[in-house]
Amino acid sequence: MGITILGIESSCDDTSAAVIRDGVLLSNVIAGQAVHEAYGGVVPELASRAHQQNIVPVVSEAIKRAGIERNELTAVAFTRGPGLLGSLLVGTSFAKGLALSLDLPMIEVNHLQAHVLAHFIKQKPDDTGQPAFPFLCLLVSGGNSQIIKVNAYNDMEVVGQTIDDAAGEAFDKCAKVMGLGYPGGPVVNRLANAGDARAFAFSKPHIAGYDYSFSGLKTSFLYTLRDALKDNPDFIEQRKNDLCASLQQTVIDILMDKLRRAAKDLSINEVAVAGGVSANSGLREAFVEHAGRLGWKIHLPPNIFTTDNAAMVAITGYFKYLDRDFCSIDAVPYARVTV
Repeated sequence: MGITILGIESSCDDTSAAVIRDGVLLSNVIAGQAVHEAYGGVVPELASRAHQQNIVPVVSEAIKRAGIERNELTAVAFTRGPGLLGSLLVGTSFAKGLALSLDLPMIEVNHLQAHVLAHFIKQKPDDTGQPAFPFLCLLVSGGNSQIIKVNAYNDMEVVGQTIDDAAGEAFDKCAKVMGLGYPGGPVVNRLANAGDARAFAFSKPHIAGYDYSFSGLKTSFLYTLRDALKDNPDFIEQRKNDLCASLQQTVIDILMDKLRRAAKDLSINEVAVAGGVSANSGLREAFVEHAGRLGWKIHLPPNIFTTDNAAMVAITGYFKYLDRDFCSIDAVPYARVTV
């Protein structure tokens, strides 16, 4: 019957459940939460309440779409952290109850590691092209910007990370002041495709090593708006495409500069990208350009696996199951941790 893992993801505002058998994806169900759009960001209390409403139907639908019965499950994998504690508590508690009722082992999953391991999800048995160890992974999302050296599925070393805002935060915060709504990243990406990336020059940081900083870029962007709006109240509406294009290109330049240096210094040409910002078309094009120019072997995840999803939790759980790496029933979620 094979090793069949149910994955549960509830770290932020997406409730997701997925089923993987022997590394092959059988189902992946995601329920989003539109309630946060009115507030310009995720409201933790509203997120946890929505998870409580969604968790049962989402898990039931994942099992149904997988074409299996509950008694065919081998283990339950769940996101233990990092994330919003209230949201994590919903997923953790549900995983405990289900595992106890079916007498199944529990597998705790680090959310950030799961994003990296999303590259190993097979959508059909003969899928190939997974990264070879060691490889570098640029993990970029609303809360994280890291360069990770991946030596094995359970051996990851953070060689660089943001010291303030993450790349996704830069997009979201700048989009918010322009009145573009939340989440800002997809909107910035869409408008950037119709703009001139050379129209504005924003500040780039000078941080030692492979660490990132995006707070200076955000401040430079805000100063540009402030100065322009003094003379032209319609500046944002008139130039939003160019503003988004220049913002996006600056973020990409910052990300790729450090990644390029890390790949050269560590003599690694197997390079991947993961996390919500990895869906950005400009960043993907930059990876393709670097592959052609520097000989990188690149790995770009399907868009469905870039945002928070349970398939990445289930594949991580699958690898940990092979090592019999289980957790106890008294495991509690955690809000912050690094890979």
